[in-house]
Amino acid sequence: MSDFQNEMNRVVQGFVAQITELARRAAIDTLESAFGGRGARGASAAAALSASFGRVGRPRGGRGAKRSSADLEVLSERFASFVKANPGLRIEQINKQLGTTTKDLALPIRKLISDGIIGAKGQKRSTTYFPGKKKPKN
Repeated sequence: MSDFQNEMNRVVQGFVAQITELARRAAIDTLESAFGGRGARGASAAAALSASFGRVGRPRGGRGAKRSSADLEVLSERFASFVKANPGLRIEQINKQLGTTTKDLALPIRKLISDGIIGAKGQKRSTTYFPGKKKPKN
């Protein structure tokens, strides 16, 4: 490479490093002001960010994290009552209304179908859900 290209690369890398540092500082300042403190920088801001922004539906903990039976029961009751009020909808339509994901509802749906509380017709994505023969326990 020529001296000109080397100098140009050095200047560009310095500029990128400065912009990256400014963006990092701005993000930390924003987090600190949002969480009401001007404490230690760095780790505290990252911890506050990870504590406040969890995924809806499943607890954090990666693959295999278990939901509590109370969480599953609440989700099952919401799903069963929604299907009773809106029979014949597909899972995509139900998810849109309940604010859930198919993955979140898979276990409660299997349990409700096996208990006879809801029924399903169709296969895969064309499956529609209807109230079952049994009444949900209250």
